[in-house]
Amino acid sequence: MSTWIEHLREYEEIMDPSRLRELLEDVDIVKLTDEWRILTEEEETLVFLHLPMETKLDLITELTDPQQERILHTLSEQNKKELFKEMEPDDLVDIVQSVNPDIRNTVWESLSDEVKKETLFLLRFDEDDAAGLMNPRYLAIRSSINVSNALDFIRKNAEKVEFLYNIYVLDNLQRLIGIVSVQNILSADNDNKISDIMDDKVISVREDTDQEEAVKILEANDLVSLPVVDQNNVLLGDITFDDALDVIREEQTEDVYKMGAMSGEAESYMSTSIWGLVKKRVPWLIVLLLVGTITTNVLHHYEGVILSAAFLFIFMPVITQTGGNAGSQSSTLMIRGLATGEIQFREIGVIMFKELFVGIMMGIITGAVIILRSIILPPGIGIEQGFIIGSSLIFVVLISNMIGTLAPLLIHRMGYDPTVMSGPLMATIIDVAGLTIYFEIARFFLKI
Repeated sequence: MSTWIEHLREYEEIMDPSRLRELLEDVDIVKLTDEWRILTEEEETLVFLHLPMETKLDLITELTDPQQERILHTLSEQNKKELFKEMEPDDLVDIVQSVNPDIRNTVWESLSDEVKKETLFLLRFDEDDAAGLMNPRYLAIRSSINVSNALDFIRKNAEKVEFLYNIYVLDNLQRLIGIVSVQNILSADNDNKISDIMDDKVISVREDTDQEEAVKILEANDLVSLPVVDQNNVLLGDITFDDALDVIREEQTEDVYKMGAMSGEAESYMSTSIWGLVKKRVPWLIVLLLVGTITTNVLHHYEGVILSAAFLFIFMPVITQTGGNAGSQSSTLMIRGLATGEIQFREIGVIMFKELFVGIMMGIITGAVIILRSIILPPGIGIEQGFIIGSSLIFVVLISNMIGTLAPLLIHRMGYDPTVMSGPLMATIIDVAGLTIYFEIARFFLKI
């Protein structure tokens, strides 16, 4: 248990509010978030009430939905109003969308009219779109003013925005026409016009752009913020790098779930119920079970081949595992390339041609290894039998590699997430294909 929690529990009864605040000031937000689940509900409320406002704002956005609900349920109306007044609109919308209806109503009643207006504005947009991720609070100026006027404006309004890196330049219709960094303003002469130092080649996204695509644009161009505009190029808000990191983390978690044959959104393991974990895992488990039973049909179909050449049965695991590994390697490369934008579907011809030769070479190398291993080491089969095993493995690795390459490209082209083809599902499909190839080649050579 953490030292600060031990200290809290030992001296809570005799500790006055000022001493408690001093204790909590030394606890960083990372440690506080990680150890929050150790606290009892009463301790959660006590600690939260005595945290600095900045820490409260950071903490409430990092907590899980149930933890947020418990805190909001115990706060007084005045405490809620103070918290929501300081909270960024995009973070507040996330809370409104995630908590249960009862808590949502109490949250809504605690908002000021100005915050309600901002919240309603953001709730118009789909939470998976760029506009659902943006912050509507930004600083904007006209191109006709000089640097001195711009600096006065920044000083008066700096506290209204979450991060102060870029200032947007708008025309009289609120359309985005340029961007200028605070650094450039500070380094320019006071008499310089903003139009002289601004960058009119602004990278922006439309309000209905998928948030994952928006984050890719922000990342690819090394931006700290990305403006979001409507169809008329009117500035609606901007996406900052901290919000982008949240999206990246969430998308990566969901991809890991899919690669592990699990469904559902990214949620904290400790806050998910037993039934929630079952629901997340069992649908894909049933699908894989049913697909896996096809393997039994393949074995039944080739029962005569297996009985006639028992050595084939011994090397079945090697064939399926090596084929599965080859397919998983190629699918992982494709999924990663598609995610980063390095690989495009229009390059499928070049990719398949390249992977064809990669598969052939890997097949020959692994085939040669299994021939030598099966002859020299136990069970020590004959040269002809080893050749059959090796030849089969060449084709299994080749075909598995091609399936692992082609499947993610096709699934991505159809508009679905290619990560579903990775991991267990890929291995199951390749098992069926690999065993069929294995037994057909054996039957050809053995004339069975």
